[in-house]
Formats: sequence, C-alpha cells, structure tokens
Amino acid sequence: MFRIEKIAALDRPELAPYHTLRRAAEHEALGIFVAEGDKVVCRLLESPFRVVSVLLPEDRLPEFEPLLRARPEADIPVFAVTEKSVLEKLVGFKLFQGVLAVGIIPPRPPLEKLLAGLPRPRLLVAADGLTNAENIGLLVRNCVAFGAHALLVGETCGSPFVRRSVRNSMGTIFQLPVFETGRNPPPEPASLVQVLQRLRAHGVRCVAAHPHTDRKILSQADFTGDCCLVFGSEGTGISPAVLAACDEAVAIPMPPAVDSLNVGAAAAVFLYEVARQRGTA
Repeated sequence: MFRIEKIAALDRPELAPYHTLRRAAEHEALGIFVAEGDKVVCRLLESPFRVVSVLLPEDRLPEFEPLLRARPEADIPVFAVTEKSVLEKLVGFKLFQGVLAVGIIPPRPPLEKLLAGLPRPRLLVAADGLTNAENIGLLVRNCVAFGAHALLVGETCGSPFVRRSVRNSMGTIFQLPVFETGRNPPPEPASLVQVLQRLRAHGVRCVAAHPHTDRKILSQADFTGDCCLVFGSEGTGISPAVLAACDEAVAIPMPPAVDSLNVGAAAAVFLYEVARQRGTA
C-alpha cells in the first residue's frame, strides 16, 4: 500500500536522495538507486525490487495508483508536488517527465549460485572498464533484448545502478541478474579475471569482443554452447589481463577505415549472432 504526502517544502530528510541525484557514490554507499522517467518508474513498480519512495507531480498520481496499490510494501510514501517546476527546484536540473522513485539495490548473488540458477545453454555478458553510465545502461538493455541470462560487471566498471545507467536501460536492469566483482567478500572473486577463470572451470566459453584481431570473425565463432561475451571500455577496449583470461577473441568484420563500434552497437551485433545461432532470433 502507499500513502500520499503533499509537499511544499524541500528540506525533509526523506527527500535527501532526490537532492543528491548527481552524487552516485553516496547513493551506492546507502544501497539505493534513483529511477527517473515514466517507463522506468513503472518498470520498477512492476518489479520485485523494494521501493523506498516515489516523487511526482500531483496530477500524475492517477496513472501510477494501480501499480502502487499492487506493491507488497506496507507503506510507500508518495511525495506529490503541485507542479513539475517544484521537482526541478528540488533536484537541481530540468526534468523531461518529472517522475522519480528510490529503490533498494538488491544483494549481489554469489557467482556459483547465480550460475546454478541459469538455463542451458548459458549466455552471460561481462563488462571490463566501462565507465560511461549511458553505455552501461545500453549494454543492460541489449542483454535483456537478446536474452542474455546475466551481466557480470568488472571491478573497473561503473555501477549499472547509477541513475543515468538505470534510465538508459529503460528499466530493463530490473529484469537482469547482475554480479559485480568485488562487492561480496572472499571467497567470491575480486576481479573479472578471476570470474572468467571460474566460468571456464564450469565449461563456459569466454569470448572477447576484440576489434583488433585477424584470427576469427563473428560468423565463424560457435555460440551454441555455454558462453560469456566480454566487452571492453569505450577508449582502450579489453585490458590485456582480461583478454588473456578469455578462450578466444572475435571481431566484427569492418572496413579498415572504421576503428571500432560503440560498445552498445557491438553488443547488439554479437548478441544477435548468438540468438541467430541458437534459433531464438
């Protein structure tokens, strides 16, 4: 159930997460994330993720009431303001739709437990060195669009629960199991290299999406068995250590004048090829 609280002042402690939208590290330390936009907030309310609060213009409340009434939490505060300009004063910048919510980042599952619960053949995606929040969100969206079973986030990556990542994923982050290296204590792996080594021990073939290879192009790779696709950073690609931990490197064929693709575009191409080979495209 939920309770509506009409607000005029902006200094209530419960509104603090909305004051600090640009302070991702503070939110992560508190174990929370902010969902922004109509579709993202709707998908949060439809998901099993815990919801802390919702903030919206008063005239938008009827659109969200059915989802709020269906939530299992006993008492979600819904902060309603008279108009969107009040929200923009609160958050400190212009809002396109003016609907926000705070959710709880779920516990990261142990890697072995995550693997055991996946269907076969497994399809995992790993990220190395991705720091751009929009690109991380786009990678998440591609994972869900093409049926990846989980995302493995390396220790050099940003969090997929940063507000801009959540927004750019269009809320698909609520549908995708995520393992973030270094978030759980030992014996959980503390690096992406260790994650890939464990995957290979479980028979998961680790394939690096690497544009600078003449060994194998995408259509020559076999993705019909358990596999993990590894994507690198926006600037330098996959690190040498992570590349060495993979079974093979595979390239998307492109003319010499094109250096590489954005990670979102590359992931879409790779994931479509996996879906095509598995008969799900």
